[in-house]
Amino acid sequence: MPTLAGLKKELKSKADSKKAENLQRFFKTGKGEYGEGDIFLGVIVPEVREVARKYSKLGFEDIKKLLQSKIHEERLAALLILVNNFQKSGEKEKRKIYKFYLKNTKYINNWDLVDLSADKIVGAYLIDKPRDILYKLAKSKNLWERRIAVLATFQFIKNHQFKETLK
Repeated sequence: MPTLAGLKKELKSKADSKKAENLQRFFKTGKGEYGEGDIFLGVIVPEVREVARKYSKLGFEDIKKLLQSKIHEERLAALLILVNNFQKSGEKEKRKIYKFYLKNTKYINNWDLVDLSADKIVGAYLIDKPRDILYKLAKSKNLWERRIAVLATFQFIKNHQFKETLK
């Protein structure tokens, strides 16, 4: 049975201190920078994806714990689990994932986290629904919520719907 502890252990086993050092600079984690305080293990995205697939059965409680982590790759794994589960789910479960995602935007706080999840969850969910939430997010004081609003529209662009992106 996949566990939260198992996921964390597996990510740590793939850690690379040299990559971590480079990622901390690249993602601007220094004092006063947009990623201040973020800690990197130095695990590349394909490896995080692989781990996320193995732990796709984690529940929302464990996913929330991952999202609240200071470790960037743990937050990324949480989002990739949500994306994987969203893509395999029926409408009821998609709604739960979408709502969970929006409730936890304060932890989706770097460009890669947004870019790898917003269109696949928020955009995909809203493809055939009212999109008022996007305008609320676009007016947010939170930079990352504004980015979620814009990136979510990538799903619409793929479906030749441009109104929200332009607006």
